[in-house]
Amino acid sequence: MLGDITNVQRPVNHGELMTASASKLHQHQPQAAVLPQQQQQPQQRTERTVTPGVAAGPGSNVQQHQQQGAGQLRRWTLADFDIGKPLGKGKFGNVYLAREKVSHYIVALKVLFKAQLQSSNVEHQLRREIEIQTHLRHPNILRCFGYFYDKEKVYLILEYAARGELYKELQKVVRFSEQRTATYVVQLARALQYCHAKHVIHRDIKPENLLLGLNGELKIADFGWSVHAPHSRRRTLCGTLDYLPPEMVEGREHDEHVDSWSLGVLTYEFLTGSPPFEAPGHQDTYRRIVRVDLRFPPGVQLSNEARDFISHLLVKDPLARMDLADVPHHPWIRANANPAVLNV
Repeated sequence: MLGDITNVQRPVNHGELMTASASKLHQHQPQAAVLPQQQQQPQQRTERTVTPGVAAGPGSNVQQHQQQGAGQLRRWTLADFDIGKPLGKGKFGNVYLAREKVSHYIVALKVLFKAQLQSSNVEHQLRREIEIQTHLRHPNILRCFGYFYDKEKVYLILEYAARGELYKELQKVVRFSEQRTATYVVQLARALQYCHAKHVIHRDIKPENLLLGLNGELKIADFGWSVHAPHSRRRTLCGTLDYLPPEMVEGREHDEHVDSWSLGVLTYEFLTGSPPFEAPGHQDTYRRIVRVDLRFPPGVQLSNEARDFISHLLVKDPLARMDLADVPHHPWIRANANPAVLNV
């Protein structure tokens, strides 16, 4: 994760939207992107934290769009958007409420400062993430429509997730019901299965990287540690401590099965309010992960089916973990997930 941007959301008031001045967001030399033709505009907005997507530099393969009636290609510029009040700040920049002027399509515009990105040496992650996220099309993955840039900043045009960050919801209620958890888990499993079919490994699934759309649907929102690896196994130690799989902790090669492990950790945290291998110190956490020291808290009522589901994902041998394609067919999922979601 490349620094959190706290997005304080509020009900949309289109009258408050205003075009940002050049002195505020500077000159621009954009790359192109394409916005959808239609949008259902949300009525309410809630607080959420957005982990900034990583933007690409010049030369990325981003779609161009046709200038109406001109017969020539043009690129997005800041002048194409009405910019609202700042929604939040983060390590690498700010997030603004924005509206495309012609379609009135509401988006989240992330403004990332090049100097801060360069000083943190994350340009390679910028290029990699935008290349990955702009090519993914799934209802449970946040869209990245494209980007443009100027001398000092990179601007990401992102889908707006109307109901905010899933982690905020978890903090409010401490833990989710088995029904709510199963519904989120089946959506996430399908999104990850789609990623793996595209040879993309996410490597950082956790509540902070998940958002909720207008209808409460889960969306993967951050691809900062993701990698496109069609023919190779990886050795990079990355992600978040509590969600690291044994193969990463031990410095062994890893593949897409790391996401299955993370799905098991996430399920446990949704149901109990804390990750399964939490310990006072980092080394203690590492030891518990390597031993797969899985314990279910006595004070939390969990069905045997839920325990079985988690136990089939939190397996040390990556190849022995439950296949993501089997997640929707597990008895716990079938008994608890929202049928409207399960049977799509």
